Parts: sequence; C-alpha cells; structure tokens
Amino acid sequence: MMARLMGLATISPRELSALVEADRAAVFDVNPRSSWERAHVPGARHLDPEGFERDELPSNTDAELIFYCSNPWCRKAPLAARRARDMGFQGIRVMSAGIKGWLDAGLPTEPGA
Repeated sequence: MMARLMGLATISPRELSALVEADRAAVFDVNPRSSWERAHVPGARHLDPEGFERDELPSNTDAELIFYCSNPWCRKAPLAARRARDMGFQGIRVMSAGIKGWLDAGLPTEPGA
C-alpha cells in the first residue's frame, strides 16, 4: 500500500532517485529559492508553492509530478501538489522527507543556476 500525506501519495528519497535517474518524473522544489540555489534534487525545478501557474507544469496532465519541500513537517509540498491536482494532474506524489531526507539518505544534489 502506498503511504499518503494529506490525501496525497508519497514517495521516498530512494524511490525518487530511481525515477530521476530514469528521467521518468518532473520534480519540483517548493522551498525558498535560496534553498533551491544551495542544493536540490538533480533536475528539480524551483516553483513557488502558492503562486505557480498551469504553464509552469508539463503540458501532459498524465505526467508524473513529484513535489518536495524542506522536511516531513513542511506543508508547502502537499499544498503545491494539491494545487496541481486541482489543475487536472493525476500522477502526483510528495517526497515527504523533503530535501533533508534526500541529504540524509546520502543522495546527490546540484546547485541552482
């Protein structure tokens, strides 16, 4: 059974790492831009969790979208994921561990540009 957070499916850092390596998901970091610039999941795009527009997401509403914020207590990623779901996206998950969990798992990051 898939874990859920605020009614949304979740994904672990290791599961997300496999998706990123296979280029099978669009990943969105909803932390402050300064955090994204320091370190983010490779390929993750920065997104304002409350103010993003439909055109900032993939055109295919069946695309796999993964959102994350700072840690398991942060609610920005679930809020952004629900906003995307309200826009018609189906394949949405939240990496509830956040960038902290990603780093704690020893997974690679990249700096923002």
